[in-house]
Amino acid sequence: MDVTSLTAVELGKKIRERALSVTDAVNAYFEQIERVEGDVHSFVTLDREGALKRAEEVQKQIDEGTLTGPLAGVPVAVKDNLCTKGRLTTCSSKILENFKPTFSAEAVCNLEKAGAVLIGKTNMDEFAMGSTTETSYFGVTRNPRNLSCVPGGSSGGSCAAVAACESPYALGSDTGGSIRQPSAFCGVVGLKPTYGTVSRYGLIAYGSSLDQIGPIAKDVTDCAAILEVIASHDSKDSTSIDRNSYVNRGVGIKESGMDCPAGYDFMSALVNDVSGMRIGIPKDYFGEGLEPEVKEKILAAVQVLKDKGAVVEEFDLSLVQYAIPAYYVIASAEASSNLSRFDGVKYGYRTEEYEGLHNMYKKTRSEGFGAEVKRRIMLGSFVLSSGYYDAYYLKALKTKALIKEAFDRAFERFDVIIAPAAPTTAPKLGQSLSDPLKMYLGDIYTISVNLAGLPGISIPVGKDSKGLPIGMQMIGNCFQENKIIRAAYTLEQSQRSIDFEIEGGRGSW
Repeated sequence: MDVTSLTAVELGKKIRERALSVTDAVNAYFEQIERVEGDVHSFVTLDREGALKRAEEVQKQIDEGTLTGPLAGVPVAVKDNLCTKGRLTTCSSKILENFKPTFSAEAVCNLEKAGAVLIGKTNMDEFAMGSTTETSYFGVTRNPRNLSCVPGGSSGGSCAAVAACESPYALGSDTGGSIRQPSAFCGVVGLKPTYGTVSRYGLIAYGSSLDQIGPIAKDVTDCAAILEVIASHDSKDSTSIDRNSYVNRGVGIKESGMDCPAGYDFMSALVNDVSGMRIGIPKDYFGEGLEPEVKEKILAAVQVLKDKGAVVEEFDLSLVQYAIPAYYVIASAEASSNLSRFDGVKYGYRTEEYEGLHNMYKKTRSEGFGAEVKRRIMLGSFVLSSGYYDAYYLKALKTKALIKEAFDRAFERFDVIIAPAAPTTAPKLGQSLSDPLKMYLGDIYTISVNLAGLPGISIPVGKDSKGLPIGMQMIGNCFQENKIIRAAYTLEQSQRSIDFEIEGGRGSW
């Protein structure tokens, strides 16, 4: 049995059926990590000893019948901006290189309650600021599909770990596309939930009004199962939403003839049927700047959904050109505030030589933060400063509201909106860092989802002529994850059927 080729749900089933033990699963993944980690560098820290000890505890609970969920005993990797009690949590930054939290993030606690076994913390762009996982203090992560290319970012380590079969699934965070874009580049499935669905407690903040934790996995079924586990209402997070209250108020139920409650039942959406589903294609997203091969594969996938009974229509979304400046003003402003706590006093790195408190602050932050983080802190401080607040930050907030209104109008007509996850496939290492503005522009298709607080999922739809994965993004209305899961699952099942036929029945599907 090739354990590392299994999906998380498949592996969980094998463990429950006693086909292999939790320890066997953990050892299989660490053996795979030993084989490929030297080339890929998905992880910042690994803990084989702790994982094996945890595996014994979880196995006992499974044998006793205490743990029965689909992810019990399944190893997991977690992005290194999610706090883990007693384990290094660095945000891939020098300023937190020795930080060990005294508590775990709520999403991590929810996984542990479900029987997950944490094997390590994944590499990322420093403080989640970047789109390539090249700004990490601990070195770059490479794309397992082509080691000369970036894996995307900022959750590049999590996506690379899943793509390289170093972990069956992983958690990432998405502020402006940081789950969906690297998932597209690495050829895996990544889901960004509605803002407030997964508690941000224990997530080291970048942009508090935009950040959201989500799953990265090999297929749509895994993403639905993981989201059911990590999603919860949390009184410790003031932005956390009790989705069950929306079900009680009737929000999202029986829209377009499809049951789609706003609660926490995501597995029920795994239905191979999109008959009557209304799909919108924004003309703004398929114009200049989109690589022809990316456009071709996405439109071919749309045709598959159309053939399965979906109603597809083009429309004008508008305001797309304002999304990038609005996002970078808001995100940088929030970052400049959130990162002010890292000053060398309470925790983390402190400069060795300094004269007085002010000099200690200055030298610690100058030495501890990387170039991209400094750039965004300075931009954020500028737009919040006296005389510029109204001209930039306030105007960006108004633009954010207009973008949300544009999506609200669109979802009066459509169940799902389809867009690219990125304008290109994965670029070569070093290309994006040489031109930060070009890197920012690469977020054109993902950031509006965060500005509007919407759910989105990236699913592989093929490869380009260089063999690099192409990802398609499906966007839903607030609390309508079940619709995008349903559409993504239907497309995935259709692709598997096609792959099986092409292989002459020799496929593994």
